[in-house]
Amino acid sequence: MLEITLPEYAKDTILTFIRDFAGDKRVIVGMSGGLDSSTVAKLCVMALGKERVLGVHMPEEATPSQDTRDAENLAKQLGIEFRIIPIGDFVKSLAEGVGIEKRMSMANLKARVRMLILYALANDINALVVGTSNKSELLIGYFTKYGDGASDFAPLGDLYKTQVRLLAREIDVPQEILNKAPTAGLLPGQLDEEEIGVKYDLLDKILYGIELGYSKAEIIRLLNIDEEIVNRVYEMHENSRHKRVLLYIPKIGVRTINTDWRE
Repeated sequence: MLEITLPEYAKDTILTFIRDFAGDKRVIVGMSGGLDSSTVAKLCVMALGKERVLGVHMPEEATPSQDTRDAENLAKQLGIEFRIIPIGDFVKSLAEGVGIEKRMSMANLKARVRMLILYALANDINALVVGTSNKSELLIGYFTKYGDGASDFAPLGDLYKTQVRLLAREIDVPQEILNKAPTAGLLPGQLDEEEIGVKYDLLDKILYGIELGYSKAEIIRLLNIDEEIVNRVYEMHENSRHKRVLLYIPKIGVRTINTDWRE
């Protein structure tokens, strides 16, 4: 019935992955105050210790004050170094300088400014940037290319949003964060499920069906849902393919990066 559970080995696998990938380096987590980044921050502390984790919160005018409080409170609870870097002036200066006016262009600019700051800090202290995107977002392109989609590694990248919530409960992420409605936090009043047009519980089951190789007809039958919803998810998945591929390169040589030469 396409039910999604959290494998019992998920937590340990992710902790091992973080340790192996980070090596002896510090890591930086952009902490929005939301579920995904809070879960990643706690996993990094569990894997590496609090001394090797830097949390960075980057608010602007659309950032709810509660998100700032939640991010700061979690950082205190975890005992990690924490910095608050407002990005409003940076975004405004860039937007005016380049001549950006469209609503979504401004939203994506905010995400890219945040990643610019994270990588500047990482470069300065020889650290790695930890991504906070989950599998649901990655599969439908619900992230900003070279913004929140850019990172050195993504511990939650093979967990659907519903699985992230289960993992967050397992590692005792604060209840006030668990109870929040998911939001990208780029626009006032923005909510993920309203923007996507599908609740995460259903979205994840459709994506899981695609992962398992089921046809559209099988997914519709198994979930007893309208064809229009499944078509919408398929369309988001197909249209966002360019976001999941680092570089598109024409095949010329014996082995081609991202085609038959993968690192």
